[in-house]
Amino acid sequence: MRCAMSDYLVRRVQHLFWVLLAVSILVFLLIHLSGDPVRLLAPLDATPEDVERIRALYGLDQPLIVQYWRFLLNALQGDLGESFRYNQPALGMVLQKLPATIRLALFSLALTIVLGIPLGVWAGTRPNSAGDWVVSVLTFVGISIPSFWLGIMLILIFADRWRVLPSSGDATWRHMILPGITLSVYSIGLISRLVRSTLIETMQQDYVRTARAKGLPERLVLYRHALRNTMIPTVTVLGLQLGGLLGGSVVVESVFAWPGVGWLMLQGIQNRDLPLVRAVVLVIGLAFVIINFAVDLIYTRLDPRIRLDK
Repeated sequence: MRCAMSDYLVRRVQHLFWVLLAVSILVFLLIHLSGDPVRLLAPLDATPEDVERIRALYGLDQPLIVQYWRFLLNALQGDLGESFRYNQPALGMVLQKLPATIRLALFSLALTIVLGIPLGVWAGTRPNSAGDWVVSVLTFVGISIPSFWLGIMLILIFADRWRVLPSSGDATWRHMILPGITLSVYSIGLISRLVRSTLIETMQQDYVRTARAKGLPERLVLYRHALRNTMIPTVTVLGLQLGGLLGGSVVVESVFAWPGVGWLMLQGIQNRDLPLVRAVVLVIGLAFVIINFAVDLIYTRLDPRIRLDK
């Protein structure tokens, strides 16, 4: 088992390297195609000589392959460059904002687990009933609502009209409620529908019929036999959703002025701040790989038949 784990860790590290390399190439090319950052860095009255001087100062006068090779060598040493706009190490800025995004993502994930899984179980044990129909409609609406529109509506209702919750910032736990709900509505709908459909299929399997034939209580059949196998695809989607909550919070953080990585990335894109955008994307890519690794380890606890060496 220890040898299998060691081999698996080696494969995961190799996978991490290639994923981050591909992500860095993609973001490097896309950011350069979006426009010339020197035009934003140079003053409005800058002469062509001043523009070229700024371009040479940041190394943007070199061919694209040379710029990327220089970036890659520095990245291997933990240096992702300095922000063009803020004149600070880009990686340091991302790590400074990352805890706020992690708090918001974990709060949204907790809401997804607490609400999404019970709703899916409740609907899955009552297929084609009125309650199942209501849950299906509500989750479909939750998946379909744009997050920016939902966030604005929550601000207008709870912050502007009723004045019971703050609309921006992260000073207290109350500031996390509205953005957390906005960010989790899609995940709650997705997890509920997944648990419902998987549970309905699982309850028709032979081992569930056998457990019932032995006279086991229905609650024991549901939680010990059916629900445990339902959790394997659910854990997969939850892991992906956590990565999506970390990387996809740009819109929600901008609506609620939440000072996290998403807000920082939006500022970098608007300013064409190449080092800052690259640092954000690479950190989020690293988080995705780590989350997927954790999901694979959880698999082995949920189903002993799954082996890491396979």
